[in-house]
Amino acid sequence: MDPFCAGNIHPCCHLRKIHEIRMHKQMETYGKILLVAMPAFLLLVLFEKWYGWKKGVETVRTMDMISSLGSGVTNVTKDVLGLAFVILSYPFLVRHLALTHTPAGFLVYVVAFIALDFAGYCVHRLQHVVNFFWNGHLIHHSSEDFNLACALRQSISSIVRTFIIFLLPAALLGVPKEVIEVVAPLHLFAQFWYHTRHIGKMGFLEKIIVTPSHHRVHHAINPEYIDRNYGQIFIVWDKWFGTFCAERADIPPVYGITRPVQTWNPVRINFQHVALLARDAWYTRDWKDKFLLWFKPTGYRPADMIGKYPVFKIENVYQFEKYDPPASPALKAWCWFQLVMLLFFLSYLFGNIGPIVKIDPTDIYVYGGFIFLTVYAMTELMDRHPWAWIWELVRSGSGLFIILDKGDWFGVKNYSTLIVFFLTAYFISCIIAAVVFSIPRQQKPALQLPDSTVG
Repeated sequence: MDPFCAGNIHPCCHLRKIHEIRMHKQMETYGKILLVAMPAFLLLVLFEKWYGWKKGVETVRTMDMISSLGSGVTNVTKDVLGLAFVILSYPFLVRHLALTHTPAGFLVYVVAFIALDFAGYCVHRLQHVVNFFWNGHLIHHSSEDFNLACALRQSISSIVRTFIIFLLPAALLGVPKEVIEVVAPLHLFAQFWYHTRHIGKMGFLEKIIVTPSHHRVHHAINPEYIDRNYGQIFIVWDKWFGTFCAERADIPPVYGITRPVQTWNPVRINFQHVALLARDAWYTRDWKDKFLLWFKPTGYRPADMIGKYPVFKIENVYQFEKYDPPASPALKAWCWFQLVMLLFFLSYLFGNIGPIVKIDPTDIYVYGGFIFLTVYAMTELMDRHPWAWIWELVRSGSGLFIILDKGDWFGVKNYSTLIVFFLTAYFISCIIAAVVFSIPRQQKPALQLPDSTVG
């Protein structure tokens, strides 16, 4: 028993209980939203792959798509589990800074949507121009393709949220936090559709909203396009603040980042840039740079580090090979199967968070760790790393240990005992398959650390 809660009368116990209830309610709500959104996104991604095949314009490579979906899984898992810190809360801003209150009704939702979009523009631009903040956005630009799947490449490294300060206009207008909470997911999901090469320019809409054409420019690493079109829903912010660039027929966009990540592993990608910054800060002899390089313009490195620890950079964007380690049809089929199992595990987590749960609340974070480990092991195998089988041994070994220890898999027996036997066979098969796929492999060049130059 918690000594601070003895007798169930201490105020600390009461406040802690309220916080836990609110946290689990938020987990439940977001999880239920994602249970609907995930299948819709997946179907659209698969439809785009089929459509490209049908038209003879392939824009979705299998391994790149699986990597993108794996990145999306890690991001939503982090968000549902609440693995982030808010230094300044929106309710605090409203409570202390509101000059008026926007009347209830349709108008308050319009104001909230516009305020969110302006805040999104500001944060997006900040991520591109400041060294440290680029680390939280690099993952979204890391794909060397441009498709609906790459929209799902979102960060797990941004555990401190800076977004709230840019919602100051909404706070000054007294927009309730409940409205922001409703509008925010809609605003986020509305950014999915324009990540495609199959939609051309859209007439007069090009002047108002962000279109696929505008966003293709944003993801391009061509010198003519780089660091443009930060808008999320409305393109007017870019036109007002001088960051707009139209797509040109004579300059086809080339996608990615100029310091290619050279891995399918989204966990690695999330921390590559900050690892580079930390190494530069540690080894540079310039004491001022040790502290200031984090806040320098994106791409900055101390002069002594450029020569001592050079990193590969694409000099000619029209002459480089996309990252594509050899993968047999059997390996691709296995990765498809692993993706299906990953989505099954994720759906089970989201479907069992709430007041009536089959997953014990104390085990939710253990389950989340298993999801992360699943993505890591799967993408290490996709990278053809010789030690990929070790990661799979850790993951599947952990799964077998849980089953042997509890005789269950996070309450799945409530549905059917047969699922436990299936998962036991699955984990054993994964270990065998990982050994088979990772030992016989072609030699692969060493990975290069990416620079902070944006794409």
